[in-house]
Amino acid sequence: MKIPKRIASAVINSLKGGVVPRIGLPYITVGRESEITALLHDVDIIANGGASFRFIVGKYGSGKSFLLQAIRSNVMERGFVVADADLSPERRLQGTKGQGLATYRELIRNLSTRTRPEGGALQLILDRWISGVQSEVAAEGILPESDDFGSAVERRIFGVIRSLNELVHGFDFARLLTMYYRATLEDNPEQQALVIKWLRGEYNTKSEAKAELGINIVITDEDWYEYIKLLAAFLKKAGYSGMLVLIDELVNIYKVPNAITRQYNYEKILTMYNDTLQGKAQHLGIILCGTPQCIEDTRRGVYSYEALRSRLAEGRFGLAAPSMRDMLAPIIRLEPLRPEELLVLTEKLTDLHAQLFDYPSVLTDAQRELFIRIELSRIGADNHITPREVIRDYIELLDIAYQNPTLDVEKLLHSDAFSYAAPQLPKPNESNREDAAEQDAEYAEFEL
Repeated sequence: MKIPKRIASAVINSLKGGVVPRIGLPYITVGRESEITALLHDVDIIANGGASFRFIVGKYGSGKSFLLQAIRSNVMERGFVVADADLSPERRLQGTKGQGLATYRELIRNLSTRTRPEGGALQLILDRWISGVQSEVAAEGILPESDDFGSAVERRIFGVIRSLNELVHGFDFARLLTMYYRATLEDNPEQQALVIKWLRGEYNTKSEAKAELGINIVITDEDWYEYIKLLAAFLKKAGYSGMLVLIDELVNIYKVPNAITRQYNYEKILTMYNDTLQGKAQHLGIILCGTPQCIEDTRRGVYSYEALRSRLAEGRFGLAAPSMRDMLAPIIRLEPLRPEELLVLTEKLTDLHAQLFDYPSVLTDAQRELFIRIELSRIGADNHITPREVIRDYIELLDIAYQNPTLDVEKLLHSDAFSYAAPQLPKPNESNREDAAEQDAEYAEFEL
């Protein structure tokens, strides 16, 4: 298969750097059939008016972010709008200094559709909605130049807006949509930009919003999630299949040093979980990604919040048959890729690398098989090696083989330097010990 060099370069460079490419995933997707099938089942439910909530749990480099991007690409082709964000010390689900609002802003900034997969699709969505309504009215035989056209379009626009009034903050959200529609009719890009600014959560104070828009309300840390639900409801009315929210790096909540702050964040997760499963949200899917530790640690992980632990912990049947995964449970745990899947992946990477640098592939099937066998035979590989490490090692091997045409690849693979080379874990230092002591003291204070 001929692959554009722009895409091949993005894929190879991203994987070598240890990050997931946002384009070109279909060229390298391998395995994860059961996980993708389960998540696409959720997507069907969302499209039919339901909602879903999932955790994807796996070690660093196990493929969580890759699975998210694969689902992201798939659902956009199905007419969904996708919003994704990585949590960080500055972005949480709840905060007192704008951390929750920062997450909302990141989600809206990354709002993506099939025609705008790189993000920033909010204004495109609003313009497409208004244009779509105008096209529907014209298709019914009311010509744009007729006197009835404008009133017919307005009736449809206000029909969508009125349906949002029943939701929390729906009146103000509908008022903003009305402003945007009237600014479009009046060809007033400045007013349109102000409405977009508000919807992005960029107003810091009510007085600022009141002065520029006449709206005495702004999106805050406390209520940003309510506007996500509103947006999902609007998107369905605007002709999309629904909305999927992808939030990665849940470990950044686990790392928050203050126990009370962590509990507030877990309470926000509980609100999202209950809303989606109890039918309080519609046309909305939420997927959170984290490591096993940040989920299962009963002292500071998600399981430290008893209301979540009781909902998410495996039942007796799951514990009795750990080899049989329940893909319909709220938590999807990623298993390592099988050796045959890794072999197929190396084949795809070999072809991609050869097309990028315009050279005939120099690695044979036997050499690729040898590479996988040696990678998986290292001490501790059963529990610790991840697809990220295998991919990075293999791309490095491809780079070396390409730059050294006379290299004996099998000799290199059989060498002790390769067979026993392994990344070194950082040694504990005094700062680590101090951090651990502070955390222990914090735990004791919180438990008391």
